Amino acid sequence: MSVTTLERARATGLLEGGGFLHDPRVKKIFATLDGDGEETRVVGGAVRDALLGVPVHEIDFATTATPGVMLARAAAAGLRTIPTGVEHGTVTFLVDGEPFEVTTLREDVETDGRRARVRVGRSCEQDARRRDFTSNALSVAADGTLHDYAGGLADLAARRVRFIGEARQRISEDYLRSLRFFRFHAARGGETMDREAFDAIVAERAGLLTLSRERIHAELFKMLIADRAAAVAADMSGAGLLLPLLGGVDRPARLARVAAIEAARDEAADATLRFIALCVTTGEDAKRLRDLLRLSNHEASRARAAANARAGLHGREAPPSPRELYALLYRHGRQGARDALTLAHAESLAKPDDAGWLSAWRFLRDTPEPRLPFSGADIMTRGVPAGAEVGRILKRLQAAWIRAGFPKAPASLARLLDEAIAGGTPRGGGDAL
Repeated sequence: MSVTTLERARATGLLEGGGFLHDPRVKKIFATLDGDGEETRVVGGAVRDALLGVPVHEIDFATTATPGVMLARAAAAGLRTIPTGVEHGTVTFLVDGEPFEVTTLREDVETDGRRARVRVGRSCEQDARRRDFTSNALSVAADGTLHDYAGGLADLAARRVRFIGEARQRISEDYLRSLRFFRFHAARGGETMDREAFDAIVAERAGLLTLSRERIHAELFKMLIADRAAAVAADMSGAGLLLPLLGGVDRPARLARVAAIEAARDEAADATLRFIALCVTTGEDAKRLRDLLRLSNHEASRARAAANARAGLHGREAPPSPRELYALLYRHGRQGARDALTLAHAESLAKPDDAGWLSAWRFLRDTPEPRLPFSGADIMTRGVPAGAEVGRILKRLQAAWIRAGFPKAPASLARLLDEAIAGGTPRGGGDAL
């Protein structure tokens, strides 16, 4: 059995095979800032993810150098910089077109649960201990030496997400940390949450309502794509934490079934679909959540379409017939139809890999969206003058075409057109499928 990067790191104190340390751009930043009394390290998520063997997407640095020193050294090395947040000690280095954030070591002076007042520091350990979780306090020097001031390596090995120091104190410094705890646990935690952390979040739950809607939205959607999102959502729901955030009833069991259906289809986790599964049942839910969580236009319209399409499938124990699926596709479009079918499958309690439901999903995936084979011009060529009557006839014609099973034969279409203009009750039947 091969030894993991994390196991080697715990044994040697070195980040061996840390690919980002061999990146020429990373080496250039180290070479620019290290030395002459200054020390620089890669910190936080990049170190954690490298130890876990997952892709590293962002590489952040912490340094003893002040912004003034950073800017001077970057200029001397011919590196371009952006004063992203010099008032907070952060400078962005552009190396070969890639941005890297470098921040001066800091110490907290005062916090109010949403923002902190800090001062420049010189201690890597104090900078690490002001962070949220033990695994995010890890840092690595240019030579691969790991620094672990809070027990992050042991917690990573145990798949434990744990606050640094006293949990309630960490949370009261920034209430977003409560949601970050759930996100990190859903992504890389074990079956059991850290009890002190969970109890502290419940005790400090009122602080969640001080967060901006945008921050709640961002953390919730990130959590929902994690492997253990459904289990974590169930824990949050049981503790009464979701109701005030969502402003309505939550359905973690439906979320769990949708996640299982995604896996059975070999689909990647869909944050918006999972959000809909968790808390959208009606169009009113979609509207409320659009305002409450500042949903994007795309997210809100998708939630509304899914809710409207699902209404016609509510209570189904068996998948819809091809004709019903075709009508669903016509009325609600491919995305709305597929989302509604997934919700109906989840609510039916059929197995995630049920052959009938999977066949219906493939039908919606592969079948071209039907288009009404009539227009107002077709009606006016029959002698109906332009105006409101054309619209009324077209609406009757559309309903008749759907009831007839989406026929394609010219004779069937001509008959439907005649009957719609006459205002009679169209006959059923056709040659749809």
